Amino acid sequence: MPRRPHTDPWIRLTSLVCLLFSIILQGALAFAVPMQNDPKGFEGIPWGATFSETDTFIKIEDTGRSQTYELKTGAPSLGTVQVDSMRFVTFEGKFARVTVRYQGKATHDQILAYLQSLYGPLDRTPGQIAVGPVKFCSWTGFETDVHLRYETGTDRGIIFFESQELRR
Repeated sequence: MPRRPHTDPWIRLTSLVCLLFSIILQGALAFAVPMQNDPKGFEGIPWGATFSETDTFIKIEDTGRSQTYELKTGAPSLGTVQVDSMRFVTFEGKFARVTVRYQGKATHDQILAYLQSLYGPLDRTPGQIAVGPVKFCSWTGFETDVHLRYETGTDRGIIFFESQELRR
């Protein structure tokens, strides 16, 4: 009669916990809200557009395949909300990402309302809203992804507007 190999109960428990954690993690990533109106770019600039220094933009970083630009004049704003910085990133000369940084709870609330007016309301179902020191919100379109991360302890936020195709 063949003997069953001895399996330590801790190994079985650890395996079960890891399996459950990976299932939960995969489910958490699926909570991005579908974007109602995909802009296929950022503020009128389509993803993949050729980008260079102009009267509006100045290059602040060049790493070869990737270049980063900022606005030359005025304080950056997202809609009517003033933000700390707004950086436009190209990949191989094609417009691919915008990174926006801001601080303050009032600014966060204004930006969240603005983004929801553009891309659709967040899912407010109990259990779907992140609570705690870091809050995440995401909208996913066919060509555009928007990811917002806000740290309540430091009152700082960062938003990524990204081309799905050029992110790969």
